[in-house]
Amino acid sequence: MTSLPPDHDEEPMDEPYEVHGIEFLVEDVDFELTDAEELTSWIERVAEVHEHEIVHLTYIFCSDEYLHQVNVEYLDHDTYTDVITFDNADDADIIEGDVFISVERVRDNAQQLGVAFRDELHRVMIHGVLHLLGYADKDLLSQTAMRKKEDDCLSLRTF
Repeated sequence: MTSLPPDHDEEPMDEPYEVHGIEFLVEDVDFELTDAEELTSWIERVAEVHEHEIVHLTYIFCSDEYLHQVNVEYLDHDTYTDVITFDNADDADIIEGDVFISVERVRDNAQQLGVAFRDELHRVMIHGVLHLLGYADKDLLSQTAMRKKEDDCLSLRTF
């Protein structure tokens, strides 16, 4: 596994990037993450606020078709979605999991919602973390609470 040197300036991610237990991967889609260090700091801050430690968190940025296949194969859901989270933690106070994100779906959602792609991407990224923190979104009440938590977490960004 390779990582960018600590003094790089907003270089696009060409290879897997990992720092402090957070790894960013790209599968079958043309996508470059240019703010990995800032995202890592932000995600760590969210974990700290929720009194959790990040052991290992992997983001996999992919296409609609790739994520659809994951949804069918592992969750038996024949639907398209923007994010799927797998919790691999054995303890309640740690974060260890995989967050799959369809870059295509995020881009479409951002356009439909009239928001910047970057903001929608960050919302989906933190949505995955919130699931790993134990938040659910199966019904309208929990969806509303999840949206509020997303907004709270987005407000912690400093970049």
